[in-house]
Formats: sequence, C-alpha cells, structure tokens
Amino acid sequence: MGRRNITQVSDFILMGLTDSEEIRLVLFTLFLLIYLITVLGNVGMILIIHLDPQLHSPMYFFLSHLSFLDLSYSSVITPKTLDNLLTSSKYVSYLNCFTQLYFFVFLGATECVLSSMAYDRYAAICSPLRYPVVMSTRRCCSLIFGSYLIGFIDTSVSVLCMSRLHFCHSNEIYHFYCDGRAILPLSCTDTRGIEIIIFISAGSTLLVSLITISVSYVSILSTILKITSTSGKQKAFSTCASHLLAVTIFYGTMIFTYLKPSKSYSLGKDQVASVFYTIVIPMLNPLIYSLRNKEVKSALSRVMQKRKDSKQLK
Repeated sequence: MGRRNITQVSDFILMGLTDSEEIRLVLFTLFLLIYLITVLGNVGMILIIHLDPQLHSPMYFFLSHLSFLDLSYSSVITPKTLDNLLTSSKYVSYLNCFTQLYFFVFLGATECVLSSMAYDRYAAICSPLRYPVVMSTRRCCSLIFGSYLIGFIDTSVSVLCMSRLHFCHSNEIYHFYCDGRAILPLSCTDTRGIEIIIFISAGSTLLVSLITISVSYVSILSTILKITSTSGKQKAFSTCASHLLAVTIFYGTMIFTYLKPSKSYSLGKDQVASVFYTIVIPMLNPLIYSLRNKEVKSALSRVMQKRKDSKQLK
C-alpha cells in the first residue's frame, strides 16, 4: 500500500475497562478516592521533607523526587481515565494521545531513581564513615539528573519511532490510556523493527536499574550479616525494607507487562497490571515510606507542633 492510499487517523477512541455503566461508576468512585489519596500523600511527603530540616538528607532528597514522579505519573493517566468513565465520548486526539504516551513513558523510565536510592542505602550502611563524602550534594544532583536524562532518551527513542507510524486499520485503542502495546497493532505499516527498538530501550533501562539495585542490596545484606548486635541488624533492615517493597511492586508489574513476548499479550491481565502500576502504586509509595518510617512520622509531628505553636503565638 502506497503512502498516498493511507488515510491517517486524526483521533483515537479509548475503549476503557468495561462497557457496564454500573461497574464504570464503581471504578470511577474507587479511582477518584485512590487519586485523592495519591495527591495528598505525595504532596504531603514533599512538603514534610521540605519543611523539616532533619529530613534534608540524600535519602529524603531522592524520596521527594520519587513522590514528585509518582504524583506526575498518576496525573498523566488518572484524570483522563476518570473522565472516560463518566462520559460516553471517549475520543482523544492524535496529538493528545501521543503527548500522554510521551509523559507516561518518560515518568515511568525516570523512576529508575529507585536505583539511585539503592546506591544511597548501600553507601549509608556499607560505608557509614565516608557517607557524607560519597553522597555529597553534587553526587545526589548528578544521580537525579542522570535518572531524568535516561528517561528522556528512552522516551525520545521509543515515542518518536511510534509517532512516525501510519494508522489506518482502526482508531479503537482497547485500553484505558494510550499505551504503546495497545497502539502498535493499529498501525498499517510493519512494526517489528519498532517493537525490537522499544524492547531493547525499555529492557536496557530496567536491566541497568535492576543490576544496580541487586548489587547494592547484595552488598548491604553481606554487611548486615556481619553486624553482631540484634538491634543493629534490625535498624539496618528497617532502613531498607520500605525501599525494597516499593522496588518489588514497581519492577514486578513493569516486567510482567512490558518485558514479555507480544504473543503472550493478554488484554484482561495487562489492563489489571496497568491499573496497578499507573493508579495504585503512586498511592502506595508515600504510604509505604510514611507508615514504615519512624523519621517521617517524627517529622510530621514536629511540623504539626510548629504550626500549632505559631498559631498560639498569633
């Protein structure tokens, strides 16, 4: 088929999760509640870290960026999903669809900041005396900049390739957001080369992050096992438990969804996994770090006490 005979679609239709109005109403209520908790939790985490001087450390510097990414990540997907659950018109323009896809991939890839947090925990536990030097302000900023740069490169490669495709078979995306694996089958041009590029791009980003995290935690575990006191071991484990839980949830769902052959693509299973890492996980991270972290709880108490004291003085 020549390019002159191809009719390029100007918009897409997001088919969503279900056609049942009752289920859509339930999902709307549930997703709205989750999104409100996500916004409050992540904004609250950022504010606590900013307002409490005792949390001005590398670990919480990375955590504040993770909260920002989670908040942005959820905001790219959830509001449009909520709108589609309430309205009968599910059209999204070609430009808006690829804009959503771009920021979704960018923010997801940038969450390799989790590997920077693993390196921070490694430096804190394995080299406590050199920690202030190893995790200097300059080093922390470099790691964060590197995470955003990797996200930008990864996104530019994959989304730019996809945006050059021609779509003429259909404009119905069987998903609740503009996901690459759901968009590719709509193309009337050969996508095998692009699928390989996306697989290599996404796979290399995940692989580098997982290697960094694995090596860091093997070294951490080795150091912890050498600690003689039980209280020392418990303290060391507690500083890593929240991060390990967040890493397991995030990378587990991402690998299940994206690093598997196209033949094993299952709309139902992949949509459930997508709901989990696009809507649920951004809510879980601030809860995990706040509920399992005594320093965050103490910081929240100090911030609340300062506000109370300032009101009394007025």
